[in-house]
Amino acid sequence: MSGSALPIDPERSADRALRIHPSSNGATPSNGATPSTEAPLVRLDHLDTLWFQVSGTICNLRCVHCFISCAPDNRSFEFLPLAEVEDWLARSEGWGVKEYYFTGGEPFMHPDLPAMLERTLERGPASVLTNGTLLPERALAPIERAARESRYSLEIRVSVDGPSPETNDPIRGEGTFARAMDGVRKLLERGFLPIITATQVWEPERDEEVRQAFVARLRDLGYANPRLKILPSLRIGREAERARPYMDEERVTADMMEGYDENQLLCASSRVVTSRGVYACPILIETPEARMGSTLDEAARPVRLAESACHTCWLHGAICSNYAGIGQDVS
Repeated sequence: MSGSALPIDPERSADRALRIHPSSNGATPSNGATPSTEAPLVRLDHLDTLWFQVSGTICNLRCVHCFISCAPDNRSFEFLPLAEVEDWLARSEGWGVKEYYFTGGEPFMHPDLPAMLERTLERGPASVLTNGTLLPERALAPIERAARESRYSLEIRVSVDGPSPETNDPIRGEGTFARAMDGVRKLLERGFLPIITATQVWEPERDEEVRQAFVARLRDLGYANPRLKILPSLRIGREAERARPYMDEERVTADMMEGYDENQLLCASSRVVTSRGVYACPILIETPEARMGSTLDEAARPVRLAESACHTCWLHGAICSNYAGIGQDVS
């Protein structure tokens, strides 16, 4: 029911990780954006991936590093109705979309998530990004059935920010590590091989130590060949307050795009559907300039890399996908 995340060269990852945690050296925090006249444009080369912000910004947790500040009471973006998702799925066929992602907020808060995944798996591969703390049997049973009956793969990514309660719970809330591990166990029992996703909330030089601690913990859970994806911090939303905001020099310039493969960037091949329209990427839904329009035709215009968060994607590639980050798949 799942594929495999692509391995990433650890030396290259370590170098990039250090570059994204520079010393401030007197630099001043950025307001998050590059002047629009200077920021380079990225064309939508092909719409390979369609994202659904299926539960909006509504989440059962209030993580202190959340880049879009999701919470139980954050209704900036609402749930997407099942009928609307079905309509977008039908429209996506004409664009040749190859895979679909469901994110939030917390997707498992949406009562129609199983039906959405069933409809999606009739068309192509799907991925769900979850914190793993809300995986009721009434949702997992139909999702497992849909995955087994589909010719396409279903990936489930579980976000856990550390290999122990001591590391994870200060970020995600007391008791969340144990609940997430219970969620991973449930997924394993149903035949899924979840991708464990962790934001790098520790110092870069500890990457290998943390990775091995994750592997040991997951193998104790019965996950023989765990899949692990480590993400860089996105210094917007609550993370800007928890750690630091972006600095002025952390932005993408035209010179940086010379000889750069734009296909490494999510916005070159993806768009995200929300309750308030179509956006350039799931990282920037709270940025008004990232709203591309109300239809896929309107959203097909080029994206300007004017936000400081774009610098993180420039360093690491399409970090939101299953296949990029600063960690590596462990098997």
